[in-house]
Amino acid sequence: MGLLDPSVWTGKVLSGDWVAAAGGERTVVAPATGEELGRVGLADAEDVARASELAAQAQPGWAAASYEERARVLRQAGALWEQHAGEVRDWLVREAGSIPPKADVEINGAANECYEAAALPSHPYGRLLPTTQERVSLSRRRPAGVVAVIAPFNFPLILAIRSVAPALALGNAVVFKPDPRTAVCGGLSLARVFQEAGLPEGVLHVLPGGPETGEALIADPRVRVVSFTGSTRAGRAVAELAGRHLKRVHLELGGNSALIVMDDADLDLAASAGAWGSFLHQGQICMTTGRHLVQERVAEAYVERLAATAEQLPVGDPATEQVALGPVIDQGQRDRIHELVTASVDAGARLAAGGTYERLFYRPTVLAEVTADMPAYAREVFGPVAPVMTFSTPEEAARLAADSEYGLSLGILTGDVLRALDLAGRIPTGIVHINDQTVNDEAHAPFGGVAGSGNGARLGGAEANLEMFTETQWVTMRGEIAPFPF
Repeated sequence: MGLLDPSVWTGKVLSGDWVAAAGGERTVVAPATGEELGRVGLADAEDVARASELAAQAQPGWAAASYEERARVLRQAGALWEQHAGEVRDWLVREAGSIPPKADVEINGAANECYEAAALPSHPYGRLLPTTQERVSLSRRRPAGVVAVIAPFNFPLILAIRSVAPALALGNAVVFKPDPRTAVCGGLSLARVFQEAGLPEGVLHVLPGGPETGEALIADPRVRVVSFTGSTRAGRAVAELAGRHLKRVHLELGGNSALIVMDDADLDLAASAGAWGSFLHQGQICMTTGRHLVQERVAEAYVERLAATAEQLPVGDPATEQVALGPVIDQGQRDRIHELVTASVDAGARLAAGGTYERLFYRPTVLAEVTADMPAYAREVFGPVAPVMTFSTPEEAARLAADSEYGLSLGILTGDVLRALDLAGRIPTGIVHINDQTVNDEAHAPFGGVAGSGNGARLGGAEANLEMFTETQWVTMRGEIAPFPF
């Protein structure tokens, strides 16, 4: 029996033990074909309450485990991702519409996240403080308790494991709500890997469900920290609810990231980078290159190269064909993409490539002669669309790049690296890549956006993870009871 054999999970949800979900069931569908891959249980508020209670009961014992034990479980989880890579890849391809190389990036990323997290239990967790009194004064980090993780469908494995792994490593219990559209590759896979890795029962609970499930999880009094990845609109609602219940919250939200192409850039390499940034995983990535800002002297040549690349990229079922783009996740997402493209063309944009679809397969699309008020430029498309807008000076490029409600990632392509560094300093963004496109992530690097893209780098690297998933406790110690005047 494989790690994700449907006979194990059909109609079930992991909540401490395998139990029937109170929220009904959902069909697991392959977006490329519409094929039913199985059925998965959906959690409701009752499931959330039970999982949170079990997590709160199990967490103290897990936190009390030696740092060697917690590190061992995380290392074993990393090895299991590698051991079961073929099976997990198959589910990422079929259920999430990933091309195999993108699925491999997720699996390798999941393993690396676990290996990085395995170093957290032995990381220094306190410091001595000066004090005016005759005592020892120190601060130390303690596990937050029960952590809620809510992750989306697009990179379902990485966007879950990068919170789940460090939270567990630091002694927390986790209640995790994956998107029900990717409940197997982005939900059950984590449950099974950590189960096989020896994580104690009750420390991790996986509850697929919709917005109501997420709301119940955020509001549950046993949950102390919320890690949410999703749209900016949903993130605002999460932050409001978390604030009402005095929960600490990490928000990794949407983006409309700019790629600035200066006139001294190698245009062949620039167009290749731009195509990767906009079309990888059908553009369904928060860091996707959503705006191409190209210096006017080379704009026409850049559009020609980008459109030529888009025209020759194969689109199809990644489970049966060697393709560059697979399907978008569902019909609602496809229709939204096409609406934004059509509205932009109606507003005067030139369709240089793409703009068509068959079923859920949307062709990579290039829009030229774009202005700032066009929908496909001004809004996050979350599809394989590359709007190109021109600028004349670096100052104008900085102004255009900064003119967005988002601030997640930025790419600058140029022959003058120091000029690019200066330019980046004028643009509010959480991430900058010089001579690279906007889609980048590494387990040990701080990750997060500003403004509408989130509330800063709360994930990646020991410092960010300690800040996110632990509480600071001040401790003083005296050799004997202090004397007082009364």
